[in-house]
Amino acid sequence: MRDSFKRYVAMGDSFTEGVGDPDPTRPNGLRGWADRVAEVLAASDPDFGYANLAIRGRKLAAILDEQLEPALALQPDLVTIYAGANDMLRPSADVDGLLERYDEAIGRLTGTGATVLVWTAFGARKSRFYAMLRGRFAYYNELVREIADRHGAQIVDYWRMSEYDDWGMWDVDRLHMATPGHELMAIKVLDLLGVPHSLSQPTPIVHPVLSSREQRAADLQWTREHLGPWVKRRVTGRSSGDGISAKYPVLTAVRQG
Repeated sequence: MRDSFKRYVAMGDSFTEGVGDPDPTRPNGLRGWADRVAEVLAASDPDFGYANLAIRGRKLAAILDEQLEPALALQPDLVTIYAGANDMLRPSADVDGLLERYDEAIGRLTGTGATVLVWTAFGARKSRFYAMLRGRFAYYNELVREIADRHGAQIVDYWRMSEYDDWGMWDVDRLHMATPGHELMAIKVLDLLGVPHSLSQPTPIVHPVLSSREQRAADLQWTREHLGPWVKRRVTGRSSGDGISAKYPVLTAVRQG
């Protein structure tokens, strides 16, 4: 793997936009693992450029429709893309059809000579909410692995990252990584790329141990504040990304820290 890059473009949804890692001084009020990776890559190269096209709530087709051509136009030598997780949450999704489009897109990206990283879906072994969907995610993962093999993309194997079984890596919405989760993902990506760095292993958030009664109350609160609005958006055809723009739509000099 290369240990230096000139132009990094990040594509995807909330995972790559950085939801769960707030920073009010940055575009969209977010930092995230991709920003953290870009900061390391830029530290030794004043000419390094970074674009982040990801927008929360985007499904696979929208990511490709909206982000693929702009990404290619930026002529990156590094691309990261995680797409499809929002589709897998919908029982009606045509997994095979979606991954055919993904296959074509990954082929176009790797065909430029860029290093391309794709993700498997997270296993969510300790989540009752995701338990019924794990089979779909496993099938999605196998198709993603085939795509990566076919086109020479690199796999960031989220499915096998047991560190994320710790709820201290997750935001209160139980859907997005919290700051420690983003910090760890940045390390995973840099290590896969073979890029030297001095990032420290994050400490998961320590949550209080709840009684059964307290846990039920917490679950009800989560349902009201997070699951309910999520379901309502699905029913009404709205998205959390409505009205949101990409953080860095063009190659940008990277702010450190």
